[in-house]
Amino acid sequence: MSLNLPSLAELRDTRVEIQRFQGRVLVMQWVVLCCFLLLASRLAYLQVVRHEDLLAQAENNRTAILPTVPPRGTILDRNGVVLASNYSAYTLEITPSKVKDLEATINELAELVDIQTKDRRRFKRLREESKSFDSLPIRNRLTDEEVARFSAQSYRFPGVEIKARLFRQYPYSELASHVIGYIGRINQRDKERLEEEEDAAANYRGTEYIGKLGVEQRYERELHGITGVNEVETSAGGRATRSLSSRPAIPGQNVVLSIDIQMQKMVEDLFGNRRGALVALDPNNGEVLAFVSKPTFDPNLFVDGIDVENWQMLNESIDKPLLNRALRGTYPPGSTYKPFMAMAALSTGKRSASTIVNDAGSWTYGGHTFRSHGDAGLGAVDMVRSIVLSSNVYYYSLANEMGVDAIHDFMKPLGFGQITGIDLPGEVRGILPSTEWKRNYYKRPEQKKWYGGETISLGIGQGYNTFTMLQLASATATLANAGLQFKPRVVTATQDALTHAQTQVGVQQALDLGFKPEHMDVVRNGLVGVVTSGTSARVFAGAGYTSAGKTGTAQAVTIGQKDKYDAAKLSEYQRDHALYMAYAPADKPQIAVAVVVENAGFGAASAAPIARRVFDYWLLGQYPSEEDMAATQKGQTASPIGKPRNKAEVPLMAPKILPAGKPDKP
Repeated sequence: MSLNLPSLAELRDTRVEIQRFQGRVLVMQWVVLCCFLLLASRLAYLQVVRHEDLLAQAENNRTAILPTVPPRGTILDRNGVVLASNYSAYTLEITPSKVKDLEATINELAELVDIQTKDRRRFKRLREESKSFDSLPIRNRLTDEEVARFSAQSYRFPGVEIKARLFRQYPYSELASHVIGYIGRINQRDKERLEEEEDAAANYRGTEYIGKLGVEQRYERELHGITGVNEVETSAGGRATRSLSSRPAIPGQNVVLSIDIQMQKMVEDLFGNRRGALVALDPNNGEVLAFVSKPTFDPNLFVDGIDVENWQMLNESIDKPLLNRALRGTYPPGSTYKPFMAMAALSTGKRSASTIVNDAGSWTYGGHTFRSHGDAGLGAVDMVRSIVLSSNVYYYSLANEMGVDAIHDFMKPLGFGQITGIDLPGEVRGILPSTEWKRNYYKRPEQKKWYGGETISLGIGQGYNTFTMLQLASATATLANAGLQFKPRVVTATQDALTHAQTQVGVQQALDLGFKPEHMDVVRNGLVGVVTSGTSARVFAGAGYTSAGKTGTAQAVTIGQKDKYDAAKLSEYQRDHALYMAYAPADKPQIAVAVVVENAGFGAASAAPIARRVFDYWLLGQYPSEEDMAATQKGQTASPIGKPRNKAEVPLMAPKILPAGKPDKP
């Protein structure tokens, strides 16, 4: 019996299989369509949304942006003498990240190039302050012979190369160094400060140096210039193949100072080896004519990083050459304060010019005796006579009558104990005492109280009074200008490095303190009397003009009530300071001066002679004779000795030039 089984063909349902196949095809079509949609959307995202970003990345892969550091602007004095400039020289530089054995490489380089211990120490310090991929100099100012020797062996030293760089130089070395300042390598603190300033970080790409002191620091933005950009196409190895575009760097502006560098040099020479400060101002506009702090320092030592030996010598010296005494040194003004006390008395109505005070040689308050000219008195003195003869008793009693707060309120607008606003960084305030100042200054309750006896010494410029020579010079200029006050300015203009077109800076309106003409006449008569018949009469004998001034002597250490001052028994640094304030001509002032010679004693013996020679230079065009210069340096002159020279015939000094190809030596 046979079974009739259906065949395989009979079992297959063709229609169903077709439907299934069509379904699978449809599914695959949708999958493919979705994939194409995803690709299209991705393509659109990349081409549209991220087009700019990806284009920039692609360009960065084939191009490089190289900064072009602008040449730093020069610094000039009022007569166009160059005080800070640039020169080109070769440097030997190492990129630490590209060198396997740094110490061995330096030792091998030392066989070709003179690398001293100080160079190694400087390089080590730079490594600590920089990133490993930064190019750091191991030697500056290579000679042509050293360049040739290294070039012939350069294949042995990967990561080491010779570069041509611009270096800053100060051709007159120590002259006016506290004013000019210096530049130094950018450290981490400088970088943080630049990042905080808008667009500053971008402008300093490629820049390694920045102003650290003086005009170099204050006018850094003007001196630096604007960094240029050079866009180049690079190969796969990172080598530049061709230039695509460029924006040239804009050189920094030149800065013109109001200082007469020849007069600055004369004053610094007149101080000799003595310590002190002098500030000379034009009372009619506030321009600084001389700004002297002695001793000085050589700013060239700081440009590439000062070595340990020189730093220790400068930083540990008892004479403190790094201290800007004109800007940051504070001194009791001594008797130079008396003309301002007289003006305070007249302006506040506390005392008239005709009031007579008997100077018996001492004045007693609360059981304490305040001395005046030793044991000898001056007798009856009015206001003019009190200035001419420098009566202490007159101003002891005046201070007691006015009180500390009234003195403070009058002196504050004159700038005593205040920031003058000069365009130099680092100015200190000093101390102009008041009851409020003492409450805030001291911590112990018994120290916060102001005692009446503390007021007495203020009248003669002692006690808590401590001011800078800049403040005293500014107040003197205001007094000379009948109460019209200008803010002191060191820089008068900026100059385009290419066109030499000048732009004035610091133009300002005078502040009128409201001094009455009749009060000014009284004080001026007193100051002129000091010069014609008072304490500085010998110094200004034979002068071709009439000046107005006041000598001062300020205590460096406190002398006991029962003790007498004897300079011979004190060390040099404990002796009194010599001060002088003055302006000339008395009837139409063109220059105002404040000068202090530390530990030099009587103001008429040491400070006033320097002021006399400043006036002779500025008003008469006279330069002291060599004989007079030598004697004044020792404090052994009054009026000038020898025949004065014409300032136009006295050479300034030969500038110190460091051209390319000269070895780096201190």
